[in-house]
Amino acid sequence: MEKEGGLEETLAQPRGWLLLLALLAGNIALALGASFVRLADTGPVSAAFWRLFLALPFLILLARGMGQPLGGIPRKAMALVALGSVAFAFDLALWHFGIGYTRLGNATLFGNAGSIVLMIWGFIVARMLPRPFEWFAMICALAGAGILMGRSLEISGATLLGDLLSLGAGLLYAVYLLTLQGARKAIGSSSLLVWVSVFGCPVLLLYAWLMGEPIWPGDWRPIIALAFTSQLVGQGLIVFSLRHLPPLVIGLALLTQPAVAALSGYLAFGEVLTVLDVVGMAMLGASLAVARARRG
Repeated sequence: MEKEGGLEETLAQPRGWLLLLALLAGNIALALGASFVRLADTGPVSAAFWRLFLALPFLILLARGMGQPLGGIPRKAMALVALGSVAFAFDLALWHFGIGYTRLGNATLFGNAGSIVLMIWGFIVARMLPRPFEWFAMICALAGAGILMGRSLEISGATLLGDLLSLGAGLLYAVYLLTLQGARKAIGSSSLLVWVSVFGCPVLLLYAWLMGEPIWPGDWRPIIALAFTSQLVGQGLIVFSLRHLPPLVIGLALLTQPAVAALSGYLAFGEVLTVLDVVGMAMLGASLAVARARRG
């Protein structure tokens, strides 16, 4: 269960600094994963398949080590996990396609857009209007997204397509999170990641085959690095942190992802950001942080 409070209360705990470092490491690992998708010599969907498949044995060992059962799950919960896993598989497919067309910072920001979608969904379900700072966050999200997409269109139509693909991935990620909300109560976090991989891998493999993508890597290093950084370290540390840290801290840590992705894009691929790009990223990133905090 996530705890209440802010950064000061978190750091006052005996394990506070360790938990915060784990959260930051998870966000940085997820951000670095985008670079390995670019470097992989498979297709983008194939890379997503290997990301899940290679991590699966380690996730099974982790779930067993933590005493989380992989069987005996209620049928309704398993059906929700299957549905959410399919949404997650298509989320990864779209996001990996988007990474190939737009800047890494843009792809990372739009790929996390599910937090804003869930915030808006919460208002609809609760039948209540947002508070002033939440209105401000949504306005900043629209303005920031508009700036980034406009800048992408100035570069080429392909980069705008990458932004839209990444945004579509963010919407599917929101579906994934909504679908698994109920299932999380019946399944431990590690065993949940196992089942997401079990259901997601066949979908991604079939999709890659139908698309005619190269599936078997010639160079395994980017693929192994992707599975390690994104699925094992990134997802593992963030899922662990969600249980121990307050929502505001998790929302603020989310801001490290686009910053690290933009830096790696500059260092590895020569992607340069203008002042206007940074303004758009800051506006959209701040909105994501507010949305993530609101979700807690």
